[in-house]
Amino acid sequence: MSISIASSPSSAALLTKRGSWTGSARPPPSLLIPLQRSLPRVRVFAGNASPADTDLSNELDAVLSFSEIVPDTVVFDDFERHDGIHDYFILPPFVGSPLLPPRLALRSSWDFAAFLTPSSSAIETALADSECYGKENSVDRLSCFSDKALVNVGADLARFVPGRVSTEVDARLAYDTRGIIRKVHELLKLYNEVEVSSQRLLFKIPSTWQGIEASRLLESEGIQTHLTLVYSFSQAAAAAQAGASVIQIFVGRIRDWARNHSGDPEIEVACRNGEDPGLALVKKTYNYIHKYGHKSKLMAAAVRNKQDIFSLLGIDYIIAPLKILQSLKESVTYPDEKYSYVRRLSPGSARMYNFTEEELVKWDQQRSFASAMGPAAEELLAAGLEGYVNQTRRVEELFGKIWPPPNV
Repeated sequence: MSISIASSPSSAALLTKRGSWTGSARPPPSLLIPLQRSLPRVRVFAGNASPADTDLSNELDAVLSFSEIVPDTVVFDDFERHDGIHDYFILPPFVGSPLLPPRLALRSSWDFAAFLTPSSSAIETALADSECYGKENSVDRLSCFSDKALVNVGADLARFVPGRVSTEVDARLAYDTRGIIRKVHELLKLYNEVEVSSQRLLFKIPSTWQGIEASRLLESEGIQTHLTLVYSFSQAAAAAQAGASVIQIFVGRIRDWARNHSGDPEIEVACRNGEDPGLALVKKTYNYIHKYGHKSKLMAAAVRNKQDIFSLLGIDYIIAPLKILQSLKESVTYPDEKYSYVRRLSPGSARMYNFTEEELVKWDQQRSFASAMGPAAEELLAAGLEGYVNQTRRVEELFGKIWPPPNV
């Protein structure tokens, strides 16, 4: 399995896989990426392994025999105390500054956040870059600072975290295909300058029509993409058809919308069938990917309880709150219970899933795509984009306050 670091605003996430970290390099002094001490070491088994084949002692072990878990936490601790391989780590486009006290991160209601100590060399190096402060336009200058700081952090992580670094593309470009592609190429150029291979990189893009089209074109170049803010099957199917490397669905947000709204045909069908609409979308997307041979990996986010996780067993990635993982870890499984955990999602069951003719449409027209999204996806996508944009603006405002540094 490849290991990823994705960037996105609000709480850090880390996946550990069976084995111990053998890297000799110590993390740079400006960067601390530990897992909260209260979270036990996590072991992950092969995705097709059966619980019967492993020595399971608790619910967390049972879950991890089917899917890979990304613990969602914002607490950083002593990195060297954690001896598992860091297989999946997600951080945002902003990473602290000299103005912030130690161990403090800017946070929002969105996905993930990252922490750096106040003496962050990533920030200092970006602020001192002559290419950035030589720009006369203040907007271009602040964007340059943000890009370079983000890439500096990604490069630091890539030096001691195995796998891919996924960097978030500015959400203000969500409806600009050319702008997204241009930004990704700019970030790739910066990563190349700090000697990070393109094979180590993912780029996180909102699942607008323009974002999905950008993903298709970037993947055709061999550039790996991570499509997020997926709330409808039309988005998910279009993302799979585009060849996105990772597709991320927010289960709980779809459920929350359904509890407080009506009028979305896709959600109403799921409810009539007695299904949770968020889980139903994940199931349909997984089956679509595997039945029709798409390469995408599927990630479920915004899970709200243990039952959500049990219903997703077999999916590639699950992002789960720390309190749920702790509960799983503390729940002992007895010998007869070890065999009761059932893989809910599998390539075999996907082959038996029946899709309607309307669901198998080729998504190559923007107008039909937009009309198929439905009100839930439209509203949730807009809210997600607003959160990402506000986070980016706060980052740039902070850079504006701390520039120029004393030595410039």
